[in-house]
Amino acid sequence: MKKIGLIGGLSWQSTVDYYRVINEESNRRLGGKSTVESIIYSTDLEEKFNLVTNNDLDTLTREFIEITNSLEKAGADVALLCTNTMHIVFDEIQKNVNLPMIHITDATAAAIQSAGLTKVGILGTTYTMTQPFIIQKLKDEYGIECLAPEEDEMAEIMRVIEEELTYHILKESSREYYVNIIRKLQAQGAQGVILGCTEIPLLIHQEDSPIPVFDTTTLHALAALDFAMKE
Repeated sequence: MKKIGLIGGLSWQSTVDYYRVINEESNRRLGGKSTVESIIYSTDLEEKFNLVTNNDLDTLTREFIEITNSLEKAGADVALLCTNTMHIVFDEIQKNVNLPMIHITDATAAAIQSAGLTKVGILGTTYTMTQPFIIQKLKDEYGIECLAPEEDEMAEIMRVIEEELTYHILKESSREYYVNIIRKLQAQGAQGVILGCTEIPLLIHQEDSPIPVFDTTTLHALAALDFAMKE
């Protein structure tokens, strides 16, 4: 089996879920006490997010290239960037490393297509909901249309992520706010909703939503596991 390299800490709260999903599911498949091997490189979220905020994407890319190369040297056979937002530089990282990487959008799109859906809502950071690195990729490569919330709603979604979910603060009022947005997106034609920030699945689960949810954390982790276990 191949070893999975996880670029985490973005935030560490969701990295815990990546690790949990990979280990729980690999143990279920392998049986006994067996799990796949993985290597985690936990980064400084504040530092990385500031680079995005300041649009210093060259530095961000260079740092992630170095991290990915270090995972390869440590024995990883595949790498995951355990966050949606940092996929803003995914293509440049992949072009400059030898280690294969799995794009979080590819894993998510596969699940959406498997469900037979073509139009979905998306919740995430402001960058994920407005910039093309995920929503345009879904449209161009998979024919999946994304509906985003209104600008003021995006601001509140972002606030909850930054001030609450990153610290594992789970408020019922925030859950209700997110669910109301999902209902609005459903009224606009969304057949499902992408939980496009790896912290959002801490707050929103399928039972909270009137339409199918696509948990990018779990889908990304399972895609890595499939890769690792493929003969």
